[in-house]
Amino acid sequence: MTSRRSSIDAFVAQPALALAGASRSGHKFGNVILRELLGKGIRVYPLHPTADVIDGVTCYATFKDIPEHVGGVIVNVKPADAMAVVRDAAEAGIRHVWLQQGAESPAVANLCTELGLDAVLGECILMFERPTGFHRAHRMVASLLGRLPRQ
Repeated sequence: MTSRRSSIDAFVAQPALALAGASRSGHKFGNVILRELLGKGIRVYPLHPTADVIDGVTCYATFKDIPEHVGGVIVNVKPADAMAVVRDAAEAGIRHVWLQQGAESPAVANLCTELGLDAVLGECILMFERPTGFHRAHRMVASLLGRLPRQ
């Protein structure tokens, strides 16, 4: 499965997102994603099986615990863990999945297809969700080199 521009556009159009992969330590890329998206005014709900708060933000153990329906989930965990996140998202009625680099695998991609989910693979959410700073420059270089997803 390859990422299509239409899948990316549909994902970033979601008014609220869940995020699997922020850590208590605050030093993982999931935490960077959380801080960046919140800083842009995007409603992001971190999922964590045991943490109550990460980076000052309330965490939720499951999708059903999130106080509003989220239209998409950013998956920033190991591929083996991503399988469970994708299954849980589908059960919760979430149709849009962003598999951050390092979370994707052929098995996870196949699962998304089997479940009828619209998935983005191999792309960085921060290059597409109102990019700023380094991510904006990275997107510009990718565009110049013809490496951005097309329809």
